[in-house]
Amino acid sequence: METLTPAQIAAFEAVLARVTPEDRARLHGLKDAAADAAAASAPHWDFDQPGHRAEEALQAVFGEALTDDHRRALVAIWALEMPARVPAADLPTAVLELYPEWIGRLADFLTAGADPYDRDFWAKDVRIALVLSVPGARTQMIDLSSPMGPGQILRHAREGWGWSVIPAYAAAQAWKPWLEVHTESRELSDFNEAGWDRAWATAAEILKRRPEMAGMLGSSWFYDPPLEQISPRLAYLRLNPLKHGAFMVHQGPGDIHTQRAATSSPTRAALIETGEYTARSWIVAWPRAALIKWADARKAAEMRQAA
Repeated sequence: METLTPAQIAAFEAVLARVTPEDRARLHGLKDAAADAAAASAPHWDFDQPGHRAEEALQAVFGEALTDDHRRALVAIWALEMPARVPAADLPTAVLELYPEWIGRLADFLTAGADPYDRDFWAKDVRIALVLSVPGARTQMIDLSSPMGPGQILRHAREGWGWSVIPAYAAAQAWKPWLEVHTESRELSDFNEAGWDRAWATAAEILKRRPEMAGMLGSSWFYDPPLEQISPRLAYLRLNPLKHGAFMVHQGPGDIHTQRAATSSPTRAALIETGEYTARSWIVAWPRAALIKWADARKAAEMRQAA
């Protein structure tokens, strides 16, 4: 991506113009330090950390006068700088070809100016605008650095979920940084098997340029094994990676997993209500060698079908 379109530039500049000239000057004054702080926090296991650092920078300057217009304006400033940030990240074509749509959606969302600025959307927009996360498919975004420490592996084993995860962790050299996939709930058209295959394949292309990385992981309630019977349409999310070399790590139940599992399914909601199902979060970790092998075979099959 070398340039933004004139329409995208105009949209981001219009978002910035919603704050006063004095406030625009303040935003330009804080943007670089805030970006540096956000980038420094990005490898943390908490996806929201860059958004928190950006929020702290805004609070320090604007205090109680801070509004969502300031937040949107800061994201717009960073979005206008993306033509420099994206090439610096050395991303494959599989990512670059997705940027026009993702940037267009970001411009539309900021222009719409919904209040309040949803905290999950804020976290995602900060990461996308700073190229800390990148497009993986239409629905999936990929963090460029995420940890998987040995503590959760040992906890998985000690709590009775299986000891085979320890040699799998060692074989993957999983103490190295990972890519991590997230769902963008504002665009769910690729939340299907083909879309997830595209996201995993995009990750493989990123990994080819980043030999220091262990692979890609995902963390969610929708990898929970009981869903194979409860919600069989979601089984591919877990089974497809496992068939091709991924391994799983139990994380546990939690209110957020219960809420998310119940929201989109009356069946799951009823089972949760009666106590027949407890939603649990799992990590699916697909090591680099196995993921690249699968992605290359997928690409070769697509080429044969097209010939």
